[in-house]
Amino acid sequence: MSGSAAKSLGAALAGEHAAVYAYGVLGVRLTDNSLATAARSAEAAHRARRESLMAALAGLGTPGPAANAGYQLPFPVTDSASAIKLAVQVEEKAAALWRAALADTDGEQRRTALDALVDCAVRATTWRRAGSITPLTTTYPGRPV
Repeated sequence: MSGSAAKSLGAALAGEHAAVYAYGVLGVRLTDNSLATAARSAEAAHRARRESLMAALAGLGTPGPAANAGYQLPFPVTDSASAIKLAVQVEEKAAALWRAALADTDGEQRRTALDALVDCAVRATTWRRAGSITPLTTTYPGRPV
C-alpha cells in the first residue's frame, strides 16, 4: 500500500471513529422509533466499516489511529431536529473522507472506499428527508460545497 493510501485510509478510519461516537450521542435524542432505529443501523454500519478497516490496515502493517475518548460536536444536540442535523453532517464528513481515499487507492481498497462513499451519501439523503432539509442530495457527494 502506498503512503498516500495509508494516510487517506487512516483519515477515513478516524472519521469512522468519530461517526460511531456521534451516533451514540444523537441516537438518544431521536424520539421517533423509526429514526432511532435508523440511527442504530447507521451506527452499526459505521462500526462494521471501522472494524473492517482497522483489520485491513493492521494486516498491511499500517495500524490506523485509535479512537479518541470523546469528540467535540459542532453544536449542542438537544432535540430530534439537532440530532438529525448532526447525522447529516456526520454522513457528509464521512463521505468526504472516503471520496478522498478514492484518489489514493486501487483494487479492493478502492472498491471499499467507493462503497463507503455511496453508503454515506445515501444515508445523508435519508437523514435530510427525515429532517425536511433541502436539497435532499448533493450533486457530488463527499465534495465540499
